[in-house]
Amino acid sequence: MDYRRDEIMPGVFLSALKTEKFKTAALCAALLSQLERADAYMDALIPAVLRRGTVSCPDMASLMRRLEELYGAAAAPVVLRVGEVSVTGFYSTFPEGRFLPEGKSELAEAAGLLGELLTAPNTRGGLLRSEYVDSEKMKLAERIRAAKNDREAYAAQRLIELMCCYEDLAASVLSDPEEAEGIRYTRLTRRYRELLAKSPVEVFYCGAEDFSAVRDAVLPALAGLPRAELDFDIGTDVRMNAVEAEPRRFFETMDLRQGKLAMGWRLGECMEEPDGAALRVFNAVFGGTAMSRLFTRLREERSLCYYASSGIDEVKGLLFVQSGIDKENYDAAVEGVCAELAAIGRGEISGEELDAARRYCSQALRLVPDDPVELMAYYMKMNITGADISPEELAALCEEVTAEEVAEIARGAQLDAVYFLSGEDEEAEEE
Repeated sequence: MDYRRDEIMPGVFLSALKTEKFKTAALCAALLSQLERADAYMDALIPAVLRRGTVSCPDMASLMRRLEELYGAAAAPVVLRVGEVSVTGFYSTFPEGRFLPEGKSELAEAAGLLGELLTAPNTRGGLLRSEYVDSEKMKLAERIRAAKNDREAYAAQRLIELMCCYEDLAASVLSDPEEAEGIRYTRLTRRYRELLAKSPVEVFYCGAEDFSAVRDAVLPALAGLPRAELDFDIGTDVRMNAVEAEPRRFFETMDLRQGKLAMGWRLGECMEEPDGAALRVFNAVFGGTAMSRLFTRLREERSLCYYASSGIDEVKGLLFVQSGIDKENYDAAVEGVCAELAAIGRGEISGEELDAARRYCSQALRLVPDDPVELMAYYMKMNITGADISPEELAALCEEVTAEEVAEIARGAQLDAVYFLSGEDEEAEEE
């Protein structure tokens, strides 16, 4: 695969991955902005409203006809988070020209439609149409309400909300349906115009076309972008230490049988020069796989939990653990998780554990080039964080991670917050 990245117009960066591996090409255009509480709900809503219609395709029916004319192309909203950077835009897939009857590339048509979705919505009097906004905000509110029924995901979100309450990351948790319902079309239009005017734009392409051909298709598609007030002051605030000397503990009750435990750590000094390979292997050893410490020791050997797993936000520098437990096992489960982390920090890692973790991480990364969507997500993250490494190169580094590098990450982690969602009818409290 031939990868190239360049700034093709002020604040618009094109990353193109040339490959003939796939029968369909992929193109994504996204606006980048700082994640903020005041805008989070609107940023989540904007792509859904824009997709309701454009200048040339004023409704969903005409938009679907346009996609069918592109031999069954697809277009979908993109709402992502990379650390504390909000990513808002559209993603499209369309057949490669060599598989079409006349061998004609549909890149220019697909880019034009993507640009229109992003910059030329169907408006009334220059404002986003109120009926589209009202419809989509109610759908967003319903999704927020429904999300509470997924207790595991709810516990994970509440941990972030409480643990990072003084940070922009907490804004990524959309937990208030009334906030979504209160968005007015005039306010949403102002936010949309602000994003267009100030946001850097990341464009990603994966397909058989040369970089120059992609650039020539994207430039006219995004010609309508105002570029006078660009705001490059976006990024992620990485806090090395826990907020308080002792871990904060939060308790909440809900109608459920199985308690949901969520724990969060700050990764500490290792975030001064993050080693993506070592962080991945550490997570695989600790709780990221079915062969990890948390799964084998806490679930299989000690039967302290129904499930236990860990995850890392390597951009923000956070480590998370999620587990399903009975209420009476709360203390033992928390102590057990901390004990396994401490053991890894002491270097108590077998050769089999390390080999399995390295192999798991390497194989996962080597599968990324097999999926255009995974490639888009991977390079979007790399570009936003300033990293310059391919999935294959990162996979090779994972294979070289040492036990001491894993142990060093474990030693530096500081437990910041513990959240427990239980089923007993007790008042929520904070210690």
